[in-house]
Amino acid sequence: AHCPNQGECWSRRTATFMVLGNVCTRHCSFCGVNGGKPLPVDPEEPAHVAEAARRMGVKHLVITSVTRDDLPDGGAAHIAAAIRAVKEAAPGVTIEALVQDFGGDRDAIGAVVAAGPEVFSHNIETVERLHPLMRDRRFSYAGSLAVLRTARELAAGFVKSSFMLGCGETEAEVRATLEDLRGAGCDAVA
Repeated sequence: AHCPNQGECWSRRTATFMVLGNVCTRHCSFCGVNGGKPLPVDPEEPAHVAEAARRMGVKHLVITSVTRDDLPDGGAAHIAAAIRAVKEAAPGVTIEALVQDFGGDRDAIGAVVAAGPEVFSHNIETVERLHPLMRDRRFSYAGSLAVLRTARELAAGFVKSSFMLGCGETEAEVRATLEDLRGAGCDAVA
């Protein structure tokens, strides 16, 4: 997805794996992932991610995904399976699940939390005013806050979010977003 931080992550033995394919069912204006109709899910992918994490000797692994509105649970069970597979194959590796909104489905969020990632992460991406301009219409600012709040309620260990700066937001909007994230139960904003 054209991440600018690859070198920094590799130097700290951190890797990110994007599961559920490389085509998203949504179309956010800032994202480097293509939107369209995704291919079927590879049932062997969780085992492949786990083996790669073990062989690479990573210390921290981020498991993220495209948004899969075509799947009944948005791919939550698949992400949870990948988390469990890594925990089994590479004990001691900390895992961050950087997830999409799952359409707000509490059970889907719960499936990921129950798999036990050390960090549950969902990015709000931008301030409330810019949300409709930058995100696919199926994402909402309030919906992202609800995902984070739900994860906190379901006892996720560490809850994190992120958002971009330099898109025309004001200082007051940044502060308001940080307050909203704190109110939703975030432990950190990156």
